[in-house]
Amino acid sequence: MKNDLLAFLKRLLPFTLILWLIQFLLQHYVLELEFYYSSFSIYLFHFLATFLIYLSLVFVYRNFTENTGFAFMGLTFFKMVMAVIFLLPLILSGVDTVFVDILAFFIPYFLYLIFETIYAVKLINRA
Repeated sequence: MKNDLLAFLKRLLPFTLILWLIQFLLQHYVLELEFYYSSFSIYLFHFLATFLIYLSLVFVYRNFTENTGFAFMGLTFFKMVMAVIFLLPLILSGVDTVFVDILAFFIPYFLYLIFETIYAVKLINRA
């Protein structure tokens, strides 16, 4: 289990740092925009959610191998709900740039979703 998590973290950390750096540079030096949420808080949410989902999947895989796919679907749905709760203050704030702020959140959201799907499929295919 430790080997799975360490291998996953060795890929997740650089993935997060590269995406964060790209968004940070685009936000501050190209677009010169100020978002409702900082880039750091957006990527912290995505990093923690992705890591906790994979950690849960490894646990389910070790104990209930045949249910790993169902666990992934349920955890992904839970992540969507948490994303809406995370964005609720932005949506209710009345900020003029809501669409840009939501894009700044959901572009990395879908990139992380692809990342975690790739690793979930690798985990499920081991069975």
